[in-house]
Amino acid sequence: MGGNVNFNYIKPKIFTALKDYNSEQFVKDLISGIIVAIIAMPLSIALAIASGVNPEQGLYTAVVAGFFISFLGGSRVQIGGPTAAFVVIIYGIVAQFGMAGLTVATIMAGIMLIIMGVLRLGDFIKFIPKTITVGFTFGIAVSIVAGQIKDFFGLEMGAVPAEFIEKMIVLGENFHTLSLETLMIGMLALLIQIFWPRVSKKIPGSLVAIIVTTVIVGFAKLPVKTIGDLYTIKSGLPTFTVPEISPSLISQMISPAFTIAILAAIESLLSCVVSDSMIGGHHSPNAELIGQGIGNIMSALFGGIPATGAIARTAANVKNGGRTPVAGMIHAVTLVLILVFLMPYASLIPMSCLAAILIMVGYNMSGWRSVVNIIKTAPKSDIAVLLITLFLTVLFDLVMAIKFGMILAAFLFLKRMSDIANVRQWVDKSGEDNDLKLVPKNTLVYEIFGALFFGAAKDLMNIPHEEGKNVLVLRMRNVPAMDISGLEALEELLKLCEKRGINLIFSHVNEQPMKVMEKAGFIEKVGRENFCENIDKSLERAESFKISRGC
Repeated sequence: MGGNVNFNYIKPKIFTALKDYNSEQFVKDLISGIIVAIIAMPLSIALAIASGVNPEQGLYTAVVAGFFISFLGGSRVQIGGPTAAFVVIIYGIVAQFGMAGLTVATIMAGIMLIIMGVLRLGDFIKFIPKTITVGFTFGIAVSIVAGQIKDFFGLEMGAVPAEFIEKMIVLGENFHTLSLETLMIGMLALLIQIFWPRVSKKIPGSLVAIIVTTVIVGFAKLPVKTIGDLYTIKSGLPTFTVPEISPSLISQMISPAFTIAILAAIESLLSCVVSDSMIGGHHSPNAELIGQGIGNIMSALFGGIPATGAIARTAANVKNGGRTPVAGMIHAVTLVLILVFLMPYASLIPMSCLAAILIMVGYNMSGWRSVVNIIKTAPKSDIAVLLITLFLTVLFDLVMAIKFGMILAAFLFLKRMSDIANVRQWVDKSGEDNDLKLVPKNTLVYEIFGALFFGAAKDLMNIPHEEGKNVLVLRMRNVPAMDISGLEALEELLKLCEKRGINLIFSHVNEQPMKVMEKAGFIEKVGRENFCENIDKSLERAESFKISRGC
């Protein structure tokens, strides 16, 4: 008889959030959803342009992905949509493979996210070291700010190279072409965003900056480039489109899709953790990954770009009273109305204003305080992981940064585990030390501390032989885990003991090491009677070998 499969771990949060739903909470969700949509509108347009796609595609993403992430996700308050973290990746994919490549990569990333959720991998994202997330987040922020220099200063030049060093060289060569009017509008937009929160925290500074600069440029007829000068904006609803898929394109998109999926998982679950602390709730990480996956697939099919949980918009949702997924769904519906009725006016927005908005996004996401704190307080190895991840993100790409950062962090972790793992001998104090038992004269007692794995197992072979000792007790209560290399070291030690006529006794072996020994048949080699539950029993067993050398 098969047991019932429990799918509660992927159950969308909306089912529990709406159990005691009432009109009072609906009003709060409605107000919060509208406010978050107003915040999301300029950001979605700016992020789409920075990613190398049309402005309306940012809103398509916020509408479609935002709706499904709220409806099917594992958080009560998560707001999904385009985020700054994807800008560098999307720009690179579009530059090399066009929209077809981006659509395929986004769908593949969505499928990967769903698989991650079904396999419960949401529980493991937390094991990615903070130094890596801080490093690549700061690196992305640097890349975003660097990408806005052309529009912020109004430089007269062609396309900007994607590579950071080439980009900075070309920008430097063309810096003399800057437009003073464009720079002044950009500075005004930046100052509004910096100081507007002192006036109102409900209305986003980015929206005020757009309105003010658009009016000034329009009425004063300033020679400042607007979105309409560079893009043809489509108004109306997104349409369902099935992309052309080929085996070669799929193979080329595996690595970018994996990066999108990992980044979406990290950022969305980090957003969930932040919002949990704000509302005193608990998100379902695997349900969230599935919601993110479906949201990305639907976004790609409706002309959007990759999406994830947006920390700033989610926090704004919580602060404005949103407490259920309804708020996120209302945010999506509000953006549909903006798409239909207000999108033509977006062509009047100055490009330098959008650049200023993205510079603020880059500053806010950079987490520079965390970078400074880690550099001041962390061990040198952690600082190395952070800086290498940061520089690889800026100079090369996020794929390489995450891969290399994880490998380096893993090696450094193993090195630390190896450093703290050691084998210490009990010194016979003849009962004077209360912490140590009275050791029989024929016995050596060694205690192992730390995980017994390939980085630490070598210490076992350094246990010396002493004349008149025919028993070696290994106390393993402080060994939480052991790998095959640790087992091989124990087998070598057993052979050495047999060769020297020494009886090997194990004390307090924990569950995981015991399973490894059991599976390998090591317990039978030593003799099950030589495995004792505590040190007292082990020493009693050792005492018996004074009379009988055999086991």
